[in-house]
Amino acid sequence: MPNRPTEVWTSDRSYETYIGRWSRLVAPRFLGWLPARLGSAWCDVGCGTGALTHAILASQAPGRILAVDPSEVYLAAARDGTADPSFTAAAGSATAIPAGDGEFDRVVSGLVLNFVPQPDAALAEMRRVARPGGLVGAYVWDYAEGMQLIRMFWDAASELDPAAAPLDEGRRFPLCRPDPLRALFAAAGLADVDVAPIDVPTVFAGFDDLWGPFLGGQGPAPGYCASLSEDGRNALRDRLRALLPAQPDGTIPLRARAWAVRGTVPPVG
Repeated sequence: MPNRPTEVWTSDRSYETYIGRWSRLVAPRFLGWLPARLGSAWCDVGCGTGALTHAILASQAPGRILAVDPSEVYLAAARDGTADPSFTAAAGSATAIPAGDGEFDRVVSGLVLNFVPQPDAALAEMRRVARPGGLVGAYVWDYAEGMQLIRMFWDAASELDPAAAPLDEGRRFPLCRPDPLRALFAAAGLADVDVAPIDVPTVFAGFDDLWGPFLGGQGPAPGYCASLSEDGRNALRDRLRALLPAQPDGTIPLRARAWAVRGTVPPVG
């Protein structure tokens, strides 16, 4: 039986090829779904390699943006090529944001909440640093259905190895559905909570473009892959290849759905 996936977050390049490049497609659509407020103070919680941070800088003309992540490697990637004076990056986590109460107009996170052991504590912390009347928002992958890359990986793995079924992110992360997200934000005392799907194309140049990132060790599915023997990985590779909708030119057109959620911090009094 394989060990529980090792959720390693140490290589910015491996993360980018696996998930970061697709998060960069979701981030602008997520921001377009939020009420516009140019010049706001933003906090990006769990910024990773900077997909959401860079989208905020490109489209929101922030007065200030603080990017927070526990990984110094990811923070360095988020800083890379970013000379905007409104931007700073600092070590921290979703439950320990290095900021005072009510500092930000917008507190957001991308692909983070399901990895936090206590999502309710993360929402309380995100609300703490948001000003009254400010907005808290997030997006997560629809692991159960709509994030086809990861969904098909676990379908193939579970066919070959019954022990993989409990490791399936669709089962591990029940939070990543509309009703649980809505309930989480409402329980945090946020008002006007709304949830919406964001769908983006994830087109792979060929099978190697899709399979290679699973060998990079960044996150649950690659962690499971690393736990297999060479024969086990080869069998998984071949089963996944058989499930994919390859085109005559070799490209593999998939789609990815994220669930976006937002809520407003009630005004004082």
